[in-house]
Amino acid sequence: MLIATWNVNSLKARLPRVQEWLAEVGPDVLCIQETKLAQDKFPHAAMDALGYESVHFGQGQWNGVAILSRVGLGDARPNFAPGIEPDAEARIVSAMCGGIRVSSVYVPNGRALDHEHYAYKLSWLARLRAHLDAECSPGDDVVVAGDFNIAPEDRDVWDISKMEGSTHVSGPERDALSTICQFGLEDTFRRFHDDAGLFSWWDYRGGDFHQGRGMRIDLVLASRSVAERSTWTSVDRNARKGQQPSDHAPVLLLVGDGTE
Repeated sequence: MLIATWNVNSLKARLPRVQEWLAEVGPDVLCIQETKLAQDKFPHAAMDALGYESVHFGQGQWNGVAILSRVGLGDARPNFAPGIEPDAEARIVSAMCGGIRVSSVYVPNGRALDHEHYAYKLSWLARLRAHLDAECSPGDDVVVAGDFNIAPEDRDVWDISKMEGSTHVSGPERDALSTICQFGLEDTFRRFHDDAGLFSWWDYRGGDFHQGRGMRIDLVLASRSVAERSTWTSVDRNARKGQQPSDHAPVLLLVGDGTE
């Protein structure tokens, strides 16, 4: 099963590119973030035409998350699990896809360390951990994929000295991500790639993409049973090229079925 995540930075603006990418790459599951579409504006028919079932949790011009699947899509749930304070913004949607409990997440940016949005980010991450505890067991097949707006390590930033005192690299954010992983999830990219300088996001400004000034903030976290069946992962940099790209590139993970 090929699982991918992609912050498309407006599905309305990027729909033709997403359709072309789906037709070319053919992931079995795609987690999408920043659809920036109202709930009733999601192009379900266009996804159906490509062979994908879809679930969307949207709120208009901001945020919005979706899951596309061609290996089945059931038990879909927007927002956090029952019993956890629901979020006012459309930032998480979950579904069963091919036997795996998949969540597409768009973690708040945080803006600045002294901003109220940063406190919201930390609260959101704590609720994500509570959501996992409520929805899943560590022994289950689980994938949480999306734009985490956190670079897990210094090597996930092009120049960590440029980020001093900023969000995305602060200790509390990284600690919150670690707490989520302690549920029993692995940052699967690091199973296959040890190198620094491998990124998934580049600012539009200043030629950052061509200059290699980026961050790895789009993650595919997987439970042990899924991670151990994984055979390959990559960032599709080609999807960041060309006319009107998203500022993020898709991240892909290939998962075997566990048979020899």
